[in-house]
Amino acid sequence: MDKQRVCIIGSGNWGSAVGKIVGENVLKFEDIFEPEVRQWVFEENYQGEKLTDVINRERENPKYLPGIRFPPNITAVPDLVDAAQDASVIVFVLPHQFVRGVCEKMRDAIAPNAKAISLIKGLEIQPEEVTLFSEEISRMLNIANVAALSGANIADEVAQQRFCETTIGCRNEEDGQLFFKLFNTDYFHVNVIRDYVGVELCGALKNVVAVGAGISDGLGYGSNTKAAIIRLGLLEMRKFGQTFFGGVEDSTFFESCGIADLITTCNGGRNRKVAEAFVKTGKPIEQLEDELLNGQKLQGTLTAQEVHQFLAARGRNKEFPLFDTVYRIIYEGAPLESIVRDI
Repeated sequence: MDKQRVCIIGSGNWGSAVGKIVGENVLKFEDIFEPEVRQWVFEENYQGEKLTDVINRERENPKYLPGIRFPPNITAVPDLVDAAQDASVIVFVLPHQFVRGVCEKMRDAIAPNAKAISLIKGLEIQPEEVTLFSEEISRMLNIANVAALSGANIADEVAQQRFCETTIGCRNEEDGQLFFKLFNTDYFHVNVIRDYVGVELCGALKNVVAVGAGISDGLGYGSNTKAAIIRLGLLEMRKFGQTFFGGVEDSTFFESCGIADLITTCNGGRNRKVAEAFVKTGKPIEQLEDELLNGQKLQGTLTAQEVHQFLAARGRNKEFPLFDTVYRIIYEGAPLESIVRDI
């Protein structure tokens, strides 16, 4: 059997942490995977040098994951096509707004019958439909059954090998076993389920709830209020999934991708952090994103806007009062106190 050639698309904070895990695991399963893992890195200038040169020399990504050493088999590649050439296992871990452009460029480079997994925490939500990025990747690259990974996985903690869990949604059992070997470690416990749709929905919608939690924190409302927001948010996540995606399973919301990720994101994630600063400073979200996120993108506010437009097209906003309130506070200037008054 030919060995699998792994390529990682993306190299931000989370992508770098994932690269460390994947690089270590391919060496553990040398009968399954080729040893080299090529990681596509969007070329940037870092202290007068190309970022890829720094990564390959220093064995770390000092811009997005400083202080964490990569295994020697990770190669940072600035050219997308070169990184993807003949790849048979592709790990997507990049901001969702870049997915289509990336797939378009790499389409002809990948191996026939390649497998792929999406670690992208987002959805494309338009008034007429919701697009899962696993399905968009599948369509653009002609790959059947693209899997999804999501969980309570703050990148810095994963990179420091602090114990956590994650969830992989995969319809194909054989592929699920392959991805389990690619990602599972003593400190990063993987559970594979079939409900890839639920895994992706949780990964996107929890960011809207986290914005609500950050607003509550900015107002100083305390732990009881945040717990209420988390509970109500989980109910709205489940209702959205089961209303518009009939196959989403209740049990998925009790996986790491569900309640665990929601708790983590509402306590330690970037969406909570920026929303809290929004309340305390009065600055626009875009300015705070630039000031606080070191080049990373905020997804909760964009998802709130997209969810609002999707629900408004169906006249169903009021059935999701927390999602609706987060949208109105961020985009319509609704009173901050609405976060408890109107949910």
